[in-house]
Amino acid sequence: MTAHDTDFEFLSAQLKSLCEADPWWLPVLSNASALLYSNLPDLNWAGFYLMHEGHLTLGPFQGKVACINIALGKGVCGTAAQEDRTQLVRDVHAFPGHIACDSASNSEIVVPIHKEDGRLMGVLDIDSPIPARFDEKDREGLELFVKTLEENIVWN
Repeated sequence: MTAHDTDFEFLSAQLKSLCEADPWWLPVLSNASALLYSNLPDLNWAGFYLMHEGHLTLGPFQGKVACINIALGKGVCGTAAQEDRTQLVRDVHAFPGHIACDSASNSEIVVPIHKEDGRLMGVLDIDSPIPARFDEKDREGLELFVKTLEENIVWN
C-alpha cells in the first residue's frame, strides 16, 4: 500500500463513528491516533500535541516515547501551531529548529486542530522514517481527517 492508496474519506467516516460512540476528546484522540497509525503505511509516530498553558503538551499517540512539551514556534509542531497552518516537511533534517524526538524520523506532517470557536486546541503530528513520505494528497486527506475531528469532538 502506498500513501496514495490511503482512503482518507473512509478513515474520516470511521473517525466520525468513533466520535458518535463517545465524543469526549480523550478516547477520540486515542482512537484517532491508533486509526492513523494502523492504516497509513511507513509511519513511526502518529499522535497529538495539545495546547496547555501556552505551549504544546504531549497527548494521545502511537509510537515511541515522545517529547513532552514543545514551545510555540519550535520544531515542526510548534511552527504549525504558531503559524496556524499545516506543515508538510519532506526532510526534517533540513527544517530549521527541528526537534528530534526520534532520530529515525525523516519526514513529518503536522495539522493544526481548532475548537468550534476557532481557538487552536493542538496539532496532529505524524512522522515517518521514509524521506518525502508525505505529499499533497496526504495533506488534503489529513486536513479532512482533522476537519472531521473538529466537527465531532467535545473538548470539555
